[in-house]
Amino acid sequence: MNLRRAGEIGAILRVPVLAGMLVLLAACAPVRVRESAESAAKQAAREADLARRTHWQLSAHIFVSDGGDNSGSGELDWRQDADRYTFTVHAPVTGKTWKLSGDAHQAQLEGIEQQPLRDSDPERLLRERLGWAVPIGKLQSWVRALRAPGSPAELQFDAANLPALLKQDGWTIEYRDWFEQGNPVMPRRVFAARGQARVRMAIERWSFE
Repeated sequence: MNLRRAGEIGAILRVPVLAGMLVLLAACAPVRVRESAESAAKQAAREADLARRTHWQLSAHIFVSDGGDNSGSGELDWRQDADRYTFTVHAPVTGKTWKLSGDAHQAQLEGIEQQPLRDSDPERLLRERLGWAVPIGKLQSWVRALRAPGSPAELQFDAANLPALLKQDGWTIEYRDWFEQGNPVMPRRVFAARGQARVRMAIERWSFE
């Protein structure tokens, strides 16, 4: 699929960007501090706890942009069952919905063409069919404020010893707000960027099985 076609599909799913951005920018970036013994210990405990919680779900508003013509936003429902995932985006204004589902070996995209589209790489499916740069595999860790396995990562923390900034694989992920009453404490605002690519999530609800 050419970029023009991808841009047309992205436009179908687009809702007013200004309104979405106002929601997503509601929280300011926290003050960041370098890792300390206390913050490292707290993060290690969070990671050990969340490693055992392999079945989870979140609801969020998502905004994605490549810095050019391809941008879009909508309501996201993300369900993770171990290595299986269902990533569903609904644009309330247009009524359009698409769903990306799969596991570590196969991905399927529905709601774009008449027939489901399949690929071994979910990121390639989203990039080629929607023009969206969303690192689905690593985002499964990053959205929970965890370092993705397999590559070095740098963390900075806020005054409460929660992650404020994560750098990994060329991406910078900011954690601008938290559900402080949860157990474990989970992110509320997640902003990820690499170059001109942007993925911003305002999370409304987390649930664990």
